[in-house]
Amino acid sequence: MELVGASIFLLVLCLASLMVSVVQKKMKQGVGKLPPGPTGLPFLGNALQLNSKDVFHSLFKLSEKYGSMFTIYLGSEPVVVLCGYELVKEALNDRGEEFAARGSLPMLERFNHDHGKRSFQGTGVISSNGERWKQLRRFSLMTLRNFGMGKRSIEERIQEEAQFLVEELRKTQEQPFDPTFFFSRSVSNVICSVVFGNRFDYDDGNFLILLNLINDTFRIFSTFWVQLYNFFPNVMEYLPGLHKQLLKEVDQLQEFVRNRVKMHQETLDPSSPRDFIDCFLMKMEQEKENSLSEFSIENLVITTFDLFTAGTETVSTTLRYGLMILLKYPEIEAKIHEEIDRVIGRNRCPAIEDRSAMPYTEAVAHEIQRFIDIVPLGLPHAVTRDTPFRQYVIPKGTTIYPMLSSVLYDPKHFRNPESFDPRHFLDANGCFKRNDAFMPFSSGRRICLGEGLARMEIFLFLTTILQNFDLKPIVDLKDIDLTPETSGVSKVPHPYQLCLLPR
Repeated sequence: MELVGASIFLLVLCLASLMVSVVQKKMKQGVGKLPPGPTGLPFLGNALQLNSKDVFHSLFKLSEKYGSMFTIYLGSEPVVVLCGYELVKEALNDRGEEFAARGSLPMLERFNHDHGKRSFQGTGVISSNGERWKQLRRFSLMTLRNFGMGKRSIEERIQEEAQFLVEELRKTQEQPFDPTFFFSRSVSNVICSVVFGNRFDYDDGNFLILLNLINDTFRIFSTFWVQLYNFFPNVMEYLPGLHKQLLKEVDQLQEFVRNRVKMHQETLDPSSPRDFIDCFLMKMEQEKENSLSEFSIENLVITTFDLFTAGTETVSTTLRYGLMILLKYPEIEAKIHEEIDRVIGRNRCPAIEDRSAMPYTEAVAHEIQRFIDIVPLGLPHAVTRDTPFRQYVIPKGTTIYPMLSSVLYDPKHFRNPESFDPRHFLDANGCFKRNDAFMPFSSGRRICLGEGLARMEIFLFLTTILQNFDLKPIVDLKDIDLTPETSGVSKVPHPYQLCLLPR
C-alpha cells in the first residue's frame, strides 16, 4: 500500500507541476545529436518503461529495438546507454579522456556531499570530477601501492586473514550456517588494515554493527525506492521509504569514519605514517597554503568511506555468490580440489604465484565474477565536452551508462554467456585464456581503484577455503537458485546456508 501511495503521489505531482513545459523544452534540446530512443513522458521521462527490480533487462530490451547505443530519460535528464564490448571499449578505453567524468547518480551524490551542500565536483574519489578527482585518484593509487596493494606485503595480510577465516569456519562444526558475515569480516579486515591501520576482532560488537550496515546499504541500493530516488531526487527527498533508511545508515558509516579520522589527528606521527588516513592528513598539512589543493577533511572522510565500503561489500558478495555457484556445480568444485592438491597440497598457504600453475581455478574465479555481474550497469560516466561519437554528438555533461552486463554477457566474446562455464577462460589445451571483454571492474580512466586487491582476495580466500573444506549443500541441487535477489544498481545472491566438511 505504501508503494501504491507513493506512485499516486508522484503522478499527482507530475500533472500539477509547472515544470512540464521546462522539461518538454529540455527533452527537445539536442535533437539530431543524441542517439534515438524511446519517447519519454514529461517529468517522468522513460521511468515507466524500466523495471526498477531489473533495470538492466529493461535496457537490454530497449537495445533490441533501438540498437547498441540509444538515449533514455531518467526523469528530465537524458542518459546515453552503451551496450556491448565494442562500443563500451571505444568509449572508456579509446576515448577515455572524453568519457572520464562521473555521471549523475543522485543517491550517490546524496551520500557524498559537503556538509549538506551539494558540490558540482562531487566529494571523495568515486563521485568527484575535474581537478578534485584527478588529485584524489592519483594520491589514492600511490598511497594504496605504498601500503602494499599489488605487493607481497598485502598478500601476506590476505593470507593471514584467510587463516583467521578458516579457524572461524571450523567452529561451525559441519552444521548449516549463513556465510555472509564470515566473508564480510575477513574481507573488511584487509581493507581496514590499509585505511585504518588495524584489523578488528571477529567478535567486536561495533565491527559487526558496521558490517551489518554495509551489507544492508548494498542491498537497499538496488531496491525500487532508490531507483525512484535516482529518477526524482527533488521529490523523493520529501517522501518516506527505504531510501530514507539508506541515508541514515550511510550517515552512521560516515560518522564512524569521521571518528577514526579524529583519532588519527590526535595520534599522528608524521615520521611514521600508519595507514591511508595518516598519509592523507600529512598531505593536507603539506598543502595547507595551496588554495588549489583538494585535500580537505571532508574529502578524506568520503574517500576513506568509499574505500572501506567498496572494499568490503563487493569482494565479500563475490565470495558468497561464488560458494553458492560451487554448491550448485560440485563437479567444478571437485576439479578445483584436484588442482589445489596437486599444486599447493595441504601443508602451506595458497599464494598469488600459484595462479600461473592453476589455470582451472583461475578460470573459475574469473567466471564467477563474469557470471554474477555484480554491478550490471557500472557506475555512470559523463562526457567532459561536446563529443562526436559514431554518427552522433553527445553534449557536454550528458550521463553515460556503459552497461558492463552487456559486455560480460556479450555472445561475441562468451560462447555461452547465460551459463556458468569456466571454459570461457580456458583454451583448447586447458591453459588460462584472457578475454578482453572481462570488465567486472569497469575499464579506462575510471576503472576500480581496488581491482588488483580484489583479484588477489578472491583467489586467495577461495583457494584457502577449498584447500581446507568440502562444500555440502543443505537443499537439493535443483533448488539452489542462482538468480540474484536484487538486480538494480547491484546484484546480491539470495540468502542461503551450507555446511563445510573438513578435508
